[in-house]
Amino acid sequence: MNQTFVDLGMSPLCESFLTSDRLDEMEPFYPLHVRVCDDCLLVQLPAYVPPEEIFTEYAYFSSYSTAWLKHASDYVDAMVARFDLNRHSLIVELASNDGYLLQYAVEKGIPCLGIEPAANVAKEAELRGVPTLVEFFGEQLAQKLHDEGHRADLIVANNVLAQVDDINSFVLGMKLLLAENGVVTIEFPHLERLVAGNQFDTIYHEHFSYFSLLTVERILAAHGLVVFDVEELWTHGGSLRVFARHADGSHPIQPSVAELLERERTAGFDRLETYGRFDNAARRAKHALVRRLIELKAEGATIVGYGAPGKGNTLLNYCGIRNDILDYTVDRNPYKQGKFLPGTRIPILHPDKIFETKPDYVLILPWNFADEIEDQLSGISDWGAKFILPIPEVVIHDPMEAILGGSR
Repeated sequence: MNQTFVDLGMSPLCESFLTSDRLDEMEPFYPLHVRVCDDCLLVQLPAYVPPEEIFTEYAYFSSYSTAWLKHASDYVDAMVARFDLNRHSLIVELASNDGYLLQYAVEKGIPCLGIEPAANVAKEAELRGVPTLVEFFGEQLAQKLHDEGHRADLIVANNVLAQVDDINSFVLGMKLLLAENGVVTIEFPHLERLVAGNQFDTIYHEHFSYFSLLTVERILAAHGLVVFDVEELWTHGGSLRVFARHADGSHPIQPSVAELLERERTAGFDRLETYGRFDNAARRAKHALVRRLIELKAEGATIVGYGAPGKGNTLLNYCGIRNDILDYTVDRNPYKQGKFLPGTRIPILHPDKIFETKPDYVLILPWNFADEIEDQLSGISDWGAKFILPIPEVVIHDPMEAILGGSR
């Protein structure tokens, strides 16, 4: 029997944007009911839709965030220095998207290979000079690459482990492809931060699993990979970067691993009852946001959105926010502009629209990039507009206060 972690009701696939000629058609909705395994404590969402249906053509392009590009560039610099990577090395990124990260390896003359199942996104990577295989990664593809003589000195798996429906095949594939003294780094939103920050909107159908270090260490160990270091990151509201090697590898295990595992145990992530509290927290956050937006609308305010991220679509659908509350949203990604959000049918426009219509409030849906977005839109202070941040609780930022040196 698996216990409920959070039940966010019925929701469409978060990247299934609609074109205008489909607005009169029905959309498929699926349960967004996340459970925790009684035995291994892995937080999981059933694979209602096969990955091939979600990721073969994808609307998410990593390169439209300046902060994310800097994160990727800093990562490549750090890994090259720490593990002495050079023109004789091989870096392989799994779910390499549009080449946002491997382009920095190309600049350094380090051989690399991207593996990306979405052909439309992989095409952008090739234009950046990143060799890319349009494939889903798993044991079968890894064995093929291994048999062809490929050995990765560094395997990069950023924000992909959660999107894998067969984790065992994926992790075994990494082991097969990894060089004798190679390193795997895996980045994923940290379950501890998700719970502490009430980040229910980071849950959507494209994410099948939600991880603590306790569960990731157990999964890797089952396939002969050892966690030897872990770093805490700012990304996605708080993520982990886990470093792993072969069980007989030479990289020493750092104190950070035991320290974080102990912190998770102290917080109760080794006990089933801890997971049962999140559902009520998500409901309270939903009620608070909806109540505040209705109050603003009752006062005659105009509200628009910024961004069309997966997390935003979970938030809007769970909270029942449609274009009677949010006039429109904007996004820098041309692939999304002119389309409509799944479920809510809110139109997605170019960011310039905000300066044309001069709304009273801008609801920032990708709140994890709030600083970057508020800098981009600092001009809204000209007409007295303000930002709304929905997570972990509703906060209204006045950009004029920041300009005048006030605190948020």
